[in-house]
Amino acid sequence: MMNNLVQNYKIILEKLTENCSNIEYFSQIRKPKLSNLEIVALNITAEYMSYNSELQLFIAIKGTELENKIERSVYNKRRRKLVGYTEKIRQSLSQKFAHLSNLFIVDSAPLQICKNSRAKRSNICATYETQPAFGYCAAQHAHYFGYKLHLVCDQNAIVHSFDLAPANIHDINYLKDIKYNLKNCELIGDRAYISADYQTDLFHSSRIKLSVPMRSNAINQTEFSPVKRRKRKRIETLISQLNGQFAMNINLAKTLQGLITRISSKITALTMIQFLNLFVFNRNLNNIKINIS
Repeated sequence: MMNNLVQNYKIILEKLTENCSNIEYFSQIRKPKLSNLEIVALNITAEYMSYNSELQLFIAIKGTELENKIERSVYNKRRRKLVGYTEKIRQSLSQKFAHLSNLFIVDSAPLQICKNSRAKRSNICATYETQPAFGYCAAQHAHYFGYKLHLVCDQNAIVHSFDLAPANIHDINYLKDIKYNLKNCELIGDRAYISADYQTDLFHSSRIKLSVPMRSNAINQTEFSPVKRRKRKRIETLISQLNGQFAMNINLAKTLQGLITRISSKITALTMIQFLNLFVFNRNLNNIKINIS
């Protein structure tokens, strides 16, 4: 397992160096033993190998060549500080897939930060302007306390963009941001995104054709084809993968910055593995459980 960690880290670092070394970010006055790109590579490797905490990771690297290059507390601080850099890397990798699809899917996923019984006395993310709230997940038929993760992916499950919002904010509000991120494409959503006004605005402002299944009692019914229903399920599989292999639905963060860092790291790790699968190993890009080393 230790050898696999180092081997996976070296492969990921090599491909990040080849494709993302031109991305500029702040540099430290004192040259650290691990560069910013190496920190991101280690972070991605940890997420890919399902190390869900720094404690697990640093137990795994003990006795390897990485052991004396960084301390756990320093790694944690730098990882959070590099969240913007990590996102730039994710966007750069995501752009490599842009030619594959012009159809996108939007959905949201619940991010519970603590049990409902603890919500009123919880201090997690409580000191931030964007505070957690009570919300309802229709897919799970359950109320929860936390945030919503809004996701836009293409039909190949490559994440195009994402954002966090309090759980009590309706999904349809995310469409306000989508028109600035997408243009000249088709967008598929579920019934949470039904709105004639938003559909018209998306089309006129960015030439985005929004398709959603109609409610059974809606006037002027329009067909939502079985092909679109099947393609929309791709984002549900993506969310299941993020929850399964990357433990996205398990919150260990205490601050909003920590939560954003964790979510960004997990999505970037997924995108990195998809990139390796397609462009390096020439295999199914969503076969994310295969060892890359």
